[in-house]
Amino acid sequence: MFEATEKTRGRVGRSHVMSLALGLLTVLLAAPTLIVLAVLVYRGAPALSLDFLLSPPRAGMTAGGIFPAIVGTFYLVGLSLLVSVPLGVMGAVYLTEYARPGRLLDFVHLAIVNLAGVPSIVHALFGVGAFVVFMRLGTSILAASLTLAVMNLPIVIAATRESLLAVPYSFRQASWALGASRAQTVWHIVLPNALPGILTGVVFAVSRAAGETAPILFTGVAFYLPSLPNNVFDQCMALSMHLFTITTQVVGVPESYPAATALVLIALVLSANAVSVVLRSRHRKNRRW
Repeated sequence: MFEATEKTRGRVGRSHVMSLALGLLTVLLAAPTLIVLAVLVYRGAPALSLDFLLSPPRAGMTAGGIFPAIVGTFYLVGLSLLVSVPLGVMGAVYLTEYARPGRLLDFVHLAIVNLAGVPSIVHALFGVGAFVVFMRLGTSILAASLTLAVMNLPIVIAATRESLLAVPYSFRQASWALGASRAQTVWHIVLPNALPGILTGVVFAVSRAAGETAPILFTGVAFYLPSLPNNVFDQCMALSMHLFTITTQVVGVPESYPAATALVLIALVLSANAVSVVLRSRHRKNRRW
């Protein structure tokens, strides 16, 4: 009964062409990552075993496993998140909910964006000067974790701020109309609704903290430590640093060892991403806006 006009058919055709082009672009963007993963699996699978995961390096890191590096990575990432996430969320809450709009606030936002793009080697030099020398923490897990926390603060603040701004302002007005204070509104209304975006920022922080080498190279990570650290003032190994070392500094390393180490590092980051995705999906199911 109804027939599409020539103009409508043209729009549908252009829409199909655009969808095809975007799909092709997505495949082209994903292909290099999939190829790299396939190569790592092919080269690293022969070395993956429980002994590789649960034993320390031996024979000058040409044999053995990566257990101290895994433990050290958990120490560094965990401590850095304990510092960067609370400070980042509180800073974003203040800038979004309490600070008065003006030139100073705009300057602070610009500074945060710029800090997020500062090269990691600059953060490393800052960590050496501030934590290793000035605070006299020495080259330790604590100094390296604080350096990673400073590096991740702009990421957490920016992600949290965008999430807070995405919460409808009417939610705040309704809460205030019922007699809630600003702090109660932020804690019970704004933050729970902004949680998915905050988790996204935390995932970015985990990925960057786990994969960076320069900030921890000068502040607390050793090339080779067969034993586990006793406290946060000791040095430790890390997967990213261990991967760099056995790839460029050690002679006689089996070809499968660097690929297997890279696979373990990627698996840890993907596991953190998966946990975040599950938490976000569960939270979004309960959201009504």
